[in-house]
Amino acid sequence: MKVIPSGSVPTKRAPDSYFTGTVFQDPIIETPAPAHLNATRVTFTPGARTAWHTHPLGQTLYVIAGCGRAQTFGGPVLEIRAGDVVWIPPGEKHWHGAAPNTMMAHIAMQESKDGKFADWMEHVSDADYGKPVGK
Repeated sequence: MKVIPSGSVPTKRAPDSYFTGTVFQDPIIETPAPAHLNATRVTFTPGARTAWHTHPLGQTLYVIAGCGRAQTFGGPVLEIRAGDVVWIPPGEKHWHGAAPNTMMAHIAMQESKDGKFADWMEHVSDADYGKPVGK
C-alpha cells in the first residue's frame, strides 16, 4: 500500500498545446504496471477547454464542481454539472471544459494502451465552443 499525502504532488498548469484558456491539473494517480489507470483533477476557468482528442480505452469524467460543456465530434454541445458522470467510449473524438461564465472541475480517469492515454488533435474553435447547448 502507498499513501500519497495531500499536498505532496504540486498543481501544474495544463499545457497550451492541449488546452485553450487557463486550466490546472492535480495528479491523483498513475498506477504502475500491470495496471494502466491515470486519474487527474482538472480545473477549468470560465471558457477554458481541452483540444479535440480521443482515448484508446475510453475516458470517464466525474464532475465535482461547477458547470461545463462537452461535445462529441459532430454531436450537440452538452451541459455537464457537479455530480454528473460522463463516459467517452474508446476512439471517440471529443472535448470538454468549463461553461463560458463559470469554472468547472472534474476527475478525469483513463487507462493507457501501449503507454498512451490520449491522442491530441486540433484546438476547439471559438465558434464551435460558442454553440448553444443542444446544438
